[in-house]
Amino acid sequence: MLLNYFKTAYRNLLRYKGYTLMNILGLSIGIAACLLIFLVIQFEINFDNFHSKKENIYRIGSMRPQPDGIIHYSGGVSFPVGPALMAEFPQVKQEARILNREGEPLTIDNPGGEKKKFKADLYYTEPEFFGMFDFEWLNGSAKTSLTQPNSIVLTKKTAEKYFGDWHSAIGKTIMHGSRKDEVYKVTGILNDVPDNTDFPFEVLVSYSALSNSDIKNMLTDWVSTWGSAYTFVELPSNVSISKFNKDLITFAKKHKPAEYAKEAYVTQPLSEMHFDEEFGNYRNHTFSKSLALALKLIGLFLILIACVNFINLATAQAVNRSKEVGVRKVLGSSRKQLAFQFLSETAIITITSLLVAIALAWLSLPFLNQLLELKIAFSLSNPAIILFLITVLIVVTFLSGTYPAVILSGFNPITALKTKITSKMAGGISLRRVLVVAQFGIAHVLIIGTLIVVSQMNYFRNASLGFDKEAIINVPIPGDSISRAKIDYLKQSLLRNSNIKNVSAAYNAPSSSSNWTSDFKFDHSTKATPFNANLKWADIDYFKTYGLQFVAGGPYQESDTVREFVINETTAHKLGFTDPKQIIGKEMNFWDGGMVAPIVGVVKDFNSNSLRDPLGSVVIAPMKGSYEGIGIKIIPGKEKETLPFIEKRWNQTYPDYVYEYSFLDKRIAEFYKQENQLAQLYKIFAFIAIFISCLGLYGLVSFMAAQRTKEVGIRKVLGATPKQIVYLLSKEFSLLIIIAFAIAAPIAYYIMHAWLQNYTYRINLSIWIFLLAIAGSMIIAWITVAYKAIKAAMANPVKNLRNE
Repeated sequence: MLLNYFKTAYRNLLRYKGYTLMNILGLSIGIAACLLIFLVIQFEINFDNFHSKKENIYRIGSMRPQPDGIIHYSGGVSFPVGPALMAEFPQVKQEARILNREGEPLTIDNPGGEKKKFKADLYYTEPEFFGMFDFEWLNGSAKTSLTQPNSIVLTKKTAEKYFGDWHSAIGKTIMHGSRKDEVYKVTGILNDVPDNTDFPFEVLVSYSALSNSDIKNMLTDWVSTWGSAYTFVELPSNVSISKFNKDLITFAKKHKPAEYAKEAYVTQPLSEMHFDEEFGNYRNHTFSKSLALALKLIGLFLILIACVNFINLATAQAVNRSKEVGVRKVLGSSRKQLAFQFLSETAIITITSLLVAIALAWLSLPFLNQLLELKIAFSLSNPAIILFLITVLIVVTFLSGTYPAVILSGFNPITALKTKITSKMAGGISLRRVLVVAQFGIAHVLIIGTLIVVSQMNYFRNASLGFDKEAIINVPIPGDSISRAKIDYLKQSLLRNSNIKNVSAAYNAPSSSSNWTSDFKFDHSTKATPFNANLKWADIDYFKTYGLQFVAGGPYQESDTVREFVINETTAHKLGFTDPKQIIGKEMNFWDGGMVAPIVGVVKDFNSNSLRDPLGSVVIAPMKGSYEGIGIKIIPGKEKETLPFIEKRWNQTYPDYVYEYSFLDKRIAEFYKQENQLAQLYKIFAFIAIFISCLGLYGLVSFMAAQRTKEVGIRKVLGATPKQIVYLLSKEFSLLIIIAFAIAAPIAYYIMHAWLQNYTYRINLSIWIFLLAIAGSMIIAWITVAYKAIKAAMANPVKNLRNE
């Protein structure tokens, strides 16, 4: 009996090939998009989910309230925090510290072979770290491999890259920079870390090696906070986190100087680390829970649009199957049997669509991975994916098939056999109108949202930042004192090329994600300022290279150490000066007399961070010992021919180090990488939504044209023009699209207005964005219905009336 249902369903679907293909196409695209969204969310929410102690691991973060109510958060804490927590809190079962230093130069000196120079992020790690986190050791262990000073551990992939076979890497030495006293011995090999972890380390160094590094003085400093110096603790399951956080406030007051009493420490569960952009993580990639919710809703909407498509087409197709239903009922079929028959057809379409969707998702996944820079795997052996597909199959079958099955099986056999079933009786014209409005309403929300996101990204791309970012490359320089002594020689060597306008050495560019902040005392005050300044250590050529403009005073004198300061307008305003000229000559005192100098100039404000953040206080001064790179201003259009010259001069100056560079404008664009990726994703989803909606629209217009052939013929005989006929067939859909837009526009406005509040600098929600959305969807809809409408309008009325 069951086999007979599916045989009959199969034959019916083959009989109505166009209807079947449109349903399969719409459902498969909708399911494929939903499956890809599921894979992204599944990948993101499982970050660091494989650690057995994940429920008991917490990161200790820093928070500092500002007078304006803003709280500055950091995932890092002062270096002594970990051991002090272990000593003072009995509930802390163990603590572990880890510090990431990015882009450190390493050299492998192979006897009788060529030196291998490379850069890597070094993770200085305490052995206790691996007592909390479950990373697989291929050789060695945390207890033996990271206890001795200057021990280094490599991942399997890294060891094979530089030593050929990872087994042969054990016992080999790697030199850090050019310092002979920083030679590390390979003592262990880790298996490559999973893709879904926020600890993407490849090279680990024993934490004790920091006592012989350039930051050894910070290891006992309770004031300074290094953003990448993480401290993790393991707490019992029954501990009260709220009470522990309160104890941390007292703990901070006990150890920090009185003027830093407002600063506090707070616990963050490991399960929250990947989702909290305020604290950040080592991967520099977070996935907020609001974003996860937005993607879930988009996936749900796409499935709904596809199901609505099915219902629309099925109820429209019901008129053509009225005689079939009548005959079946006369021959004894019950309504229940007929309903099951039509559900069987829906099941076949859904199963076919699901198989097509799996193929589409599999083919699209490499593109998605490339777009989002992820490494998502798709395997049908994954239980979560299997459960998702089964759920989709059941839900879509019943959601799409139940209503049409009820309508089709409910026809009166006598009425059906007399062919008096009308479109209105077959499911109700009003229902199909509601469904079309729902389809295009969802599509309009996605289109408007996409247009706003793209407009905001264009604004970021083209906004004036207050400094010159075009045709400037930044090149890191080695951090040791010998290398910094060669900076002037390198600058003069580069300036011999006429294509290079200016060269400046500095700690970082005017806008950077790596910042050095501190409070200070102003004009002989005994109290520190209630705000932090962003310190930009730079030589005198910094202002010319980046085009910074002075509004008062001028640049400081050429020097290798701090003798004078230049500030921005915001600093002057925060210190109470409306006229920047009045602050010239006032004294700034950093670090309780450690650095005292007068202000000699004020530059116009520029964005030192991303455009998400408001303008902050900036202080610029020379300090050669802190320079980490050079900025090179090239004549626009001459970049390609000048880059080889720069590389050659750099290699001549620093032969033992790896040369690399980046364009400043591209580095600034990295601030908004995730938004740009999502903008591309939203474009795709909006296209899918409008495509599926128009697919259903095309099917309905085809059905209407077929059902109204007699009416069209009579109208033409009575003198109606083809233009009037086209208008007749398309006016209803145009009205429905306008109604859908009227409903969707306020919803989209509310959602996107809330999203834009995340950015200090943002676009205005112009009416043109909404008009463009409705105009675009109307044009697409008209193009969709044009072929069938024009064909019906141009048909021979005599032939149509004779056939009727």
